[in-house]
Amino acid sequence: MPQNLELKARVSSLQKAADVAANIGARFAGSFQHADTYFKVRSGRLKLREINSKEAELIYYERPNQKGGRYSNYTIVCLTDIPETKKFFRLVFKPLVVVKKKRKLYLYRNARIHLDVVRGLGEFIEFEVLVTKGKPQALRMLGYLRTVFDIEPKSIIGFSYGDLLMRNRR
Repeated sequence: MPQNLELKARVSSLQKAADVAANIGARFAGSFQHADTYFKVRSGRLKLREINSKEAELIYYERPNQKGGRYSNYTIVCLTDIPETKKFFRLVFKPLVVVKKKRKLYLYRNARIHLDVVRGLGEFIEFEVLVTKGKPQALRMLGYLRTVFDIEPKSIIGFSYGDLLMRNRR
């Protein structure tokens, strides 16, 4: 199973974060609208991600809820028939929450930088460093990104957007 090292934090200015991404030489890879439907499963997390209402992925991942960098093991399956897949999953699994967000994606070396506006939650930055050159390199890259984007410890979020939305509903 592939692995990445993740960190999510609230940001006060997505424009400032986009400027930092450009200044370090990150490549803008596009703007996307995501609708992530999380389903109740025995362990880990399972979500159906609709991308720009045209593509879909099924994403399963295992990751602890904790502040700071956290390793995530994941599997992604690309899907072709979105309406039938949604119908099937709603029959088989209990939907928990739907997260709607607008994402700008930047790529920097073996890292993905997400600038997200999440409906009902606000603005966030998320780093996903792919563990392709070992965990020490991933930790160094995450540390570099935290420093260059000036991520303060109090702004770091230890939960998924789905977890945060479900907490807000309670």
